[in-house]
Amino acid sequence: MNDTLDMTITKAEQSRLTVTDFSQLPFGKVFSDHMFIAEYDNGSWGNLQVLPYGPIPMSPAISALHYGQAIFEGMKAYRLENGKISVFRPEKNFERFNKSAVRMSMPEISKEIFMQGIAALIEIDERWVPAQEGYSLYIRPVMFATDPYLGVKPSDKYTFALLTTPTGPYYSKALKVKIETEYTRADDGGVGYAKTAGNYARSLYPFAEAQKEGFDQLIWTDAATHEFIEEAGTANLIFVLNGKLVTPSVRSTVLDGVTRDTIIQLAKKAGVEVEERRVSVKEVIAGIENGTLTDAFAAGTAATVTPIGEIGYQGKTYTLTDPATRTISAGIAKTLNDIRYGLVPDEFGWNWVL
Repeated sequence: MNDTLDMTITKAEQSRLTVTDFSQLPFGKVFSDHMFIAEYDNGSWGNLQVLPYGPIPMSPAISALHYGQAIFEGMKAYRLENGKISVFRPEKNFERFNKSAVRMSMPEISKEIFMQGIAALIEIDERWVPAQEGYSLYIRPVMFATDPYLGVKPSDKYTFALLTTPTGPYYSKALKVKIETEYTRADDGGVGYAKTAGNYARSLYPFAEAQKEGFDQLIWTDAATHEFIEEAGTANLIFVLNGKLVTPSVRSTVLDGVTRDTIIQLAKKAGVEVEERRVSVKEVIAGIENGTLTDAFAAGTAATVTPIGEIGYQGKTYTLTDPATRTISAGIAKTLNDIRYGLVPDEFGWNWVL
């Protein structure tokens, strides 16, 4: 690590590694020994620390709790075939993090703090990066407003934190998803393209209702007509229609996913035609019925590439082709994993090797 920042490091007295079962890693519940914290006050970032993971003191009046000034990101570190550790495309997450910050009237974080914070944290918690295939260390950057003030205005103080959690596969089977036509995740002119806390809070109730019906996830549609597909609850959506890779184009209501962008580049390199455009619900349902839709999958940092097995729409469930027969998504998923774990040359320069 290039130590150019003034950073305080306080190590945990005892590691929790000895009591952690790496064969049982529920997503986001087992945290590494340390975390990184930076504080924003008087117009600048400072007080950079790596310290033992644990609760942090805060006032119940902070702006984040009352008015939702909070953003986050998600990325992963992998243990490569040669034993080194690599973070996958962190600069892309850094750019999106600051895009979210601007939209939420929050200060941008410097690239130096973002990247060196990650490097310092992983260096001290290097043993928390799993070695098993399919496993990784999930990295969660988060920023939240900390002014203890009940007035409605952008906060003057913020905390930036980095947490890490070892994780295995997010989904263990093909997904059963429901096309949502009543509730809305995002609206034109809103904050749908930002990774802000409220976007996810508003999805929790309809998601819980869908789970009661036996669905794993929702497919969100446009707020105006509910006729066009946008994204899933935790990932972008990609289809194979008439042999082409088709995905909803990025707009104010669709997150610019890092995995989505990665898959598009890999598909083009493999000679697969790619279309980024509006995708109608009718088109997808018709494609299932007439056989022109041969693949559908969720793409995200947590979900990676997860096949969709069934789609529910207006009370009817449509069964897609057997995931075992889907050559395009399977090929892309294998190439992506091979790059992430250092099994093939990283021609795109996506791996940040620490």
